Amino acid sequence: MSDASRRLFLLQGARLSAALAGASLTHHAVAGSTYPFSLGVASGSPLPDSVILWTRILADPLDAAPPSALALSVRWEVAEDEAFRRIAAKGTASAVPALAHSVHVDVKGLQPDRWYWYRFMLGDAVSPVGRTRTAPQADAQPQRLRMAVASCQHWEFGSYGAHRHIAASAPDLVAFLGDYIYEWGPYQLRHPARAVRSHESFTLDEYRRRYAQYKSDPDLQAAHHAAPWIVTWDDHEVANDYANLRDERLAGDFAARRAAAYQAFYEHMPLRLPNVRRDGFAAMRLHQRYDWGRLARIHVLDDRQYRAVQACSKQGRGGSNAFYARDCKALRDPGRSMLGREQETWLDAGLKSSRVQWNILAQQTLMAQSSSTKVVKEGDNRVWSDGWDGYPLARRKLLESLQASQARNPLVLGGDVHTFYACELRPDFARPVSKRNPVVASEFCGTSITSSSRPQERTLAHVANNPHMLYGRSDKRGYMLLEVTPQKTVTQFLGLDDVRDPRSKIATLAAFNVTNGKAGPQRM
Repeated sequence: MSDASRRLFLLQGARLSAALAGASLTHHAVAGSTYPFSLGVASGSPLPDSVILWTRILADPLDAAPPSALALSVRWEVAEDEAFRRIAAKGTASAVPALAHSVHVDVKGLQPDRWYWYRFMLGDAVSPVGRTRTAPQADAQPQRLRMAVASCQHWEFGSYGAHRHIAASAPDLVAFLGDYIYEWGPYQLRHPARAVRSHESFTLDEYRRRYAQYKSDPDLQAAHHAAPWIVTWDDHEVANDYANLRDERLAGDFAARRAAAYQAFYEHMPLRLPNVRRDGFAAMRLHQRYDWGRLARIHVLDDRQYRAVQACSKQGRGGSNAFYARDCKALRDPGRSMLGREQETWLDAGLKSSRVQWNILAQQTLMAQSSSTKVVKEGDNRVWSDGWDGYPLARRKLLESLQASQARNPLVLGGDVHTFYACELRPDFARPVSKRNPVVASEFCGTSITSSSRPQERTLAHVANNPHMLYGRSDKRGYMLLEVTPQKTVTQFLGLDDVRDPRSKIATLAAFNVTNGKAGPQRM
């Protein structure tokens, strides 16, 4: 880290600490009559007795100017009924300018396994009403978890009709697996007819403005209002294909850019406050786990912040590259990690201690080997270095650890590649399934909400060249819907008729069943 970046982090952390320390003392009302809840409300990180409530005070999503130079006192209520006749909890929270007047309320003392309604008030203004819920008690045996899974919603490539359908599906949870925003595009409140690359985000104000643009969408707001979310990030919340503290440009000031992007992510997500260090948001622990009673444990992973930089990048560039595995010696380096050693240890401990029926790994990208060429012997596979194929020994270690942990019914969820995939996961993809190389997990990778993908013909070729791939569909945008029960998990791949039409209908393209005690998806 450069001296300039270090000074920026120290200054940022000092300002943030001072603002938080003074937030309870400084309150101010918003002048004027503009509606302050233009970005809606959200909830997330559900536990058996608590949930995070979120909003941000902002009247105009495209106006980056703060509504006040002082902290704002925001009232909140949680009710057992939608009419707010039975108030379960209420209070006030400070929206401080150092955090873009965002609000994160950790509501505690709630009852397990039940729905609640919530809202915020500022002056005479009342926010939209959101619906949220708590997780079941640790020793409970729920009969169902209904979870929508989504990722990759580039504003430039379509409308958010998929979120309208997510809200209508009445999920218990929504898991968003990365690329909530993309770092570039014109600032406009309507989804454009075509993509135009402009206004790339580098500063905190620019990232804040980008989030406000995205969160202005009514269908995205509706999905947030319908259920609590659990979230992780991928690359575009910061910059395309970044890895740890290196970006495509090999920019010397990338650490400062990443810190700004991380802060903006926190300011716009229903997350519990991370440990704010002296260097502000230079690092932020995102990996976490959520238990749904004895039915499921969701291990939320972060494969961006701690990873080794991509192997065999192009000359003078960072980021991804494509090549044959045999041509890149770095792929065989056992020291290269996707998750980082600390997160690997954390995940291993969470798998070994798990006593639930289903262990769900919610992470960013396709885990199964995906070669565009047929693999006859090891090294024949064509590698895209930004995905798990670029970290083959780390992937094998994870899958072997998953097998050794004896965690029941592992399911791996992913996004990033804008394609539906159903796959069998085994430690060695170059060898057929056997007692020494068994199927250890089922994988379901979702398509994008809007972001474009490759032609379907190329995806069919990938499926043909990779026998562990059971299904692939890249010509549709949409989301996944999981129905988890003690006996089985059913995953539906839901695709829009037309991503450009916000009123588009949606249909089930394929559905897969995983039976308790038997690894591997079965087409329904």
